[in-house]
Amino acid sequence: MRYCFENAVMLGLGYIGLPTAALMAKNGINVLGVDVNPDVVETVNKGKIHIVEPELGGLVKYVIENQFLKASTAVTQADVFLIAVPTPFKGDHQPDISYVESATRMIIPFLREGNLFLIESTSPIYTTEKMANLIYQERPELKDKINIAYCPERVLPGNVIYELENNDRVIGGINPESTKAACAFYRKFVKSELHETNARTAEMCKLVENSSRDVSIAFANELSLICDKADINVWELIQLANKHPRVNILQPGTGVGGHCIAVDPWFIASDFPDEARIIRKAREINNYKTLWVIEKIKTTILQFQNENKRQPIVALMGLAFKPNIDDLRESPAKTVADALVKFEEAEYLLVEPNINKYNGTGLTDYIDAYEDADIIVYLVAHKEFLELEPKTGELDFCGIRK
Repeated sequence: MRYCFENAVMLGLGYIGLPTAALMAKNGINVLGVDVNPDVVETVNKGKIHIVEPELGGLVKYVIENQFLKASTAVTQADVFLIAVPTPFKGDHQPDISYVESATRMIIPFLREGNLFLIESTSPIYTTEKMANLIYQERPELKDKINIAYCPERVLPGNVIYELENNDRVIGGINPESTKAACAFYRKFVKSELHETNARTAEMCKLVENSSRDVSIAFANELSLICDKADINVWELIQLANKHPRVNILQPGTGVGGHCIAVDPWFIASDFPDEARIIRKAREINNYKTLWVIEKIKTTILQFQNENKRQPIVALMGLAFKPNIDDLRESPAKTVADALVKFEEAEYLLVEPNINKYNGTGLTDYIDAYEDADIIVYLVAHKEFLELEPKTGELDFCGIRK
């Protein structure tokens, strides 16, 4: 069957939506990027970007200047509609799909027979079917007349453009025809293999991928707690253990952050509370690791006070959720910093090389912080920090000195 994919609307111009929209535009699709934030729309229409992502700036500049992509706060008619908006949790880690629902409602008036409706936002299972039902309730004449599918992103911040093109994709429609239509669309700009399934399986696949990572990280973080108590260098231990041909222990850290790994497991645990016991426990361990880091730093501050009879200057090195990006979503380092600045037993220098400001708080250059601080706390292994020589009074929670 022949499909028409000349025009597409991308709802959400964030860390996934903007790179995806730009990549589609580069591959011959006329794209309208829609975002509720007028500042984002203005920035993109100038050919600039509001996030840190290698290669994205040049790509956006190219597709904007050549009028393949434009941004707006309003939806228009198109052949394809994609949703890449946030899916946070609320209350007791209950999934919040209100942004997906709101985006769907924005699209509903513009849907026509033959359109393709796609959700890329990480979502709890049944979300695609719920949005299909919502569409049919508002537009019953479209029942079985449009294609609806789910295709989660699976990219690494800092390498998004390459991975959007070259990572395999899992695509699941609400029926076989929707799956085939979605695959035909993604073949226009994805070079790797497309794996067909149904919407519910595709939704769970995304959650399972990140839950698996979360469980593995929880093992490493739990090991770091044990090694601290046993006075064992956890970095050396893991390096030696990984010499075994069938062992691959991940690296411990300040916790687990980002919009995916720190959030997605709760979607499973929330829907299946009796069955998802390991998944829930891993989340609890990784969250506890962040609290443990906070207490470890507080103890070090008080020890410094007792020994030196004054408050220390403490450099908190890194706020992003992982190295070399500007993304602070669910960042354990940010949680640590926010908690410590309320602990008024020290002067704090906040360091994050990838952003210019933070909650109205002035940021300190990493070299100045390194030179001025009595206690240096490495929370994120940014490349800039790897250049710094070891110094007395360091706390390393991210493997800078491994």
